[in-house]
Amino acid sequence: MIIRTVRKEDYSDVSDLIRIAFSKTSNGYRGESELVDKIRQDPTYRKTFEVVADNHNRIIGYGLLSEIQIENKTSSALGLCLAPLAVAPVNQKSGIGGAIINELDNRAVRRGYRFISVLGWPDYYPRFGYQRASQFNIKPPFPVPDETYMIKPLVKDGLKGIHGTVKYLSAFD
Repeated sequence: MIIRTVRKEDYSDVSDLIRIAFSKTSNGYRGESELVDKIRQDPTYRKTFEVVADNHNRIIGYGLLSEIQIENKTSSALGLCLAPLAVAPVNQKSGIGGAIINELDNRAVRRGYRFISVLGWPDYYPRFGYQRASQFNIKPPFPVPDETYMIKPLVKDGLKGIHGTVKYLSAFD
């Protein structure tokens, strides 16, 4: 298996994977594939932040980073969010999600980003360095359980002096 940048010919398989993976969760499918399509249309979209886990030309995992702002009354900080992350149900619990997260983290650091946020499973993401965003006085723009909204610094002091409310791309509206 390799983690590589997505190709246009992967888009249909990625959409199918996302639908299957999310439909098998307790939250169910909530339009994550359509979200990906909208993010790809945003002017800030970077193909380098969209990756797949390719196992002999079969897409078994997927991850996408997109830009966010953390804003308060006096400042704004640019960062990224991970959404969505998906692994084929039959391939879950085999390290694929972690490999995707690690690859995306490395790509983000190389591009100079300081942090990544995620809305996700509180028993999964902390093993990759995510912590409750509320610990940093960082809030989501919508109501969610505190333990599900997380953030992690990518570099030393990556969240120093940053607090406020997250603002997503319009694709998330």
